Amino acid sequence: MKKIYFLLFMLVSVGLYAQDTIDINNLQNGEIAGFKLYPNPVLADVVYVTTEKNNLKEIKIYDVFGELVLTDRLSTKAMNISRLSPGVYVVQVTENDKSITRKLVVK
Repeated sequence: MKKIYFLLFMLVSVGLYAQDTIDINNLQNGEIAGFKLYPNPVLADVVYVTTEKNNLKEIKIYDVFGELVLTDRLSTKAMNISRLSPGVYVVQVTENDKSITRKLVVK
């Protein structure tokens, strides 16, 4: 039951925040300023995650069933996603106690 609620929460979050960039003037409480996730869809084994401050980021990637499939801590912008199969994922990025969730498509 928890997985179903989590999946619904993640899907609603992705649906509400389907853009890859954030307008600093319209930030929700706790969102990361200047967040970018690119390229999306991903055709190679690397995805770039940038923010306004580019501090250490904790990245969690979930599959469509809500299962955690990849975690990483980034001090750079590039993240290796070669272990991910083609599909749709939910990416949760946390930096300085702020968090943001986005959809990621791997081809």
